[in-house]
Amino acid sequence: MSKKSNQHVVPRGNNWAVQGAGNSRATAIVSTQQQAIDIARQIAINHSSEMYIHGRNGRIREANSYGNDPNPPKG
Repeated sequence: MSKKSNQHVVPRGNNWAVQGAGNSRATAIVSTQQQAIDIARQIAINHSSEMYIHGRNGRIREANSYGNDPNPPKG
């Protein structure tokens, strides 16, 4: 069984990278943020983990859970 690996979409120069939490190397480097989001989402779904989307400034602007969310919506 694979270990949970939260995925981060981060700026990398003029490109965007998909990087697993704690990894020093990027899983993928692509030219648009949307391409990186699509790749990161699929990995996060496969690993039942989280996906964090960073803006150009490096700050997290969005987070999505594809696993067991500790704080699911009520209702």
